[in-house]
Amino acid sequence: MKSKLHFLIFGCIIAGVCVGVLIGKIDNQPMRNGLLNILDIFGNTIFVGALKMIVAPLIFFSIISAITSLANTGELWSIGWKTLLFYFATTSIAVAIGLFFVLIIRPGDSQNSDEIRTHWHQRQQQIESEFGLKKEKIEQAKDLTPLNIVKHNLEKIIMNPFRSLTEGQSLGIIFFAILLGIALIVVGPVAEPVIPIIQGLNSAFMKITGWIMAGSPFFIFCLVASLVGSLGPGVFHTLFWYIITVLVGIAAHVIVLLFICRFVGKIPTLKFIKGIQEAWMIAFATRSSAATLPVTIECVQNKLNVSPKAAEFVLPLGATMNMDGTALYEGVAVIFIIQLFGGMPGAEITLTPPVTIVIFLTAVLASIGAAAIPNAGLITMVLVANAVGLSVDYIPIIFAVDAFLDMFRTSTNLLGDTVGAVIINRLENFNSQTNLD
Repeated sequence: MKSKLHFLIFGCIIAGVCVGVLIGKIDNQPMRNGLLNILDIFGNTIFVGALKMIVAPLIFFSIISAITSLANTGELWSIGWKTLLFYFATTSIAVAIGLFFVLIIRPGDSQNSDEIRTHWHQRQQQIESEFGLKKEKIEQAKDLTPLNIVKHNLEKIIMNPFRSLTEGQSLGIIFFAILLGIALIVVGPVAEPVIPIIQGLNSAFMKITGWIMAGSPFFIFCLVASLVGSLGPGVFHTLFWYIITVLVGIAAHVIVLLFICRFVGKIPTLKFIKGIQEAWMIAFATRSSAATLPVTIECVQNKLNVSPKAAEFVLPLGATMNMDGTALYEGVAVIFIIQLFGGMPGAEITLTPPVTIVIFLTAVLASIGAAAIPNAGLITMVLVANAVGLSVDYIPIIFAVDAFLDMFRTSTNLLGDTVGAVIINRLENFNSQTNLD
């Protein structure tokens, strides 16, 4: 049954799209909303909620388990700097790819651009009424600066560890887990009785993950049907070329990541895709690489033969800090908005090489710095817009398709995380018996 799970998940994604389209065509608004609410209960409330329930303790125990399995702190340092360097490099590549395609395709110069500009104020009010919560997040982020982000992240890192666990503050959990893991190594024999308990708890949380996954096809069907049914097909017409640009950029970056995995990680592409396909599809449906983390760790360890030393340290860091798809998306979005509204009040910006470089650097750095903040994608976009003097009042233009594109950028975030685990496993010579065919 488990070997066929990915087929069931894929089939349920397709079925969810079909059912979602049918629900979107229902004229009876109360009936349509009722069906969407039922689907949302099973998809978001139960399934995503169950995954998020175990993420915080899993991050905590998996990182400590990984660190205490290392020979010394020197080995931890070796894994740590290579992980951060790899994630920074792939995020930079992602943003560069996104900027290349948005400058080549120029989605902001499409045939719909004149109509959008002419009726923008009317459309802006409609969008903001439909997506009030997202607009509120943007308003809150208007005055944020890079220094504010650094301060905010430090507050989330240096805090009561029990509060971090309770509130699901990933950076705080990771920091304390690393600190405690190092202390257990340094203490030595006195701490030895504690380590098997930590490893046992880590295994228990992985077992809970397996139980949750048993019903994943049905829950994913509900997630996809709810999303498609609430979006409706009309939203894709106006922003068609913007959507195409983002998807082409993401596809190109996926090819780059698979290339790196094959020629640096020494794992054939087909084997790698088969190994992570369950986690990849769940990230696609849930739109949360953090919620998918338990499944990601299980897939990478059991199907790609990545050592727990690498998987249980690299993947939690990646789910928190590595946002390839999101960074690519933010760079594309800001340039698209400048192309679309350039010359209008608050968008008097010319896309010169220096402006493009500022967008590149800000998107790369902000995607890492804002990772600990709720709705991090919106915060990142505000930071990038502020860096080039673009009014955030134009950002709502992309709200209608944001959830749809979020599925692709989240699954790309996860792909970057898993490739990172494979590369670090290879560079550190863990599990040297990894099969190459």
